[in-house]
Amino acid sequence: MEFRIRPWELSDLPSLVKHANNLNVSINLSDRFPHPYKEKDGRAYIKLANADNPVHLFAIVVNGEAVGGIGIYLQSDIFIKNVELGYWLGEDFWGKGIITRAIPQIIDFTFATYDIDRIFARTFGTNIASQKVLQKNGFVQEAWFERILYKNGVYLDEVIYGFRRENWKKSDLSL
Repeated sequence: MEFRIRPWELSDLPSLVKHANNLNVSINLSDRFPHPYKEKDGRAYIKLANADNPVHLFAIVVNGEAVGGIGIYLQSDIFIKNVELGYWLGEDFWGKGIITRAIPQIIDFTFATYDIDRIFARTFGTNIASQKVLQKNGFVQEAWFERILYKNGVYLDEVIYGFRRENWKKSDLSL
């Protein structure tokens, strides 16, 4: 399935709310991604996504419709040389290889744009699909923390994956 990544636009609001307002999407994300997902949440997110220059939170677009998001979250203080990768996709688009193919674009953008050494991603221990996507893209499991996340009344494991700049330069992912 063809897709593209681009900055969020206010005109994406209806499709953002449509695809984000899904319990099956939100179940694998932090509570910063609310459920139900309402128009006010979408407006706030689009404003946040466009607040920085360069933009580093992007819409995933299929056939002109924003169906998900991917981007990096800059860190500060002693974590300044790291960024966190985050992504989500509307349920109708799962299993089509979109995130697997979008991650290398974000890796290239990140290392070409920022003076950082590590991109990391956090998944729930139950989110095997996300773990596989990261592994396919060269991310290495760095840690597994048992029962430290609390979501919907249940304790969950957290798995942390990392991708280092030195591996980007060696990999076929680099430009």
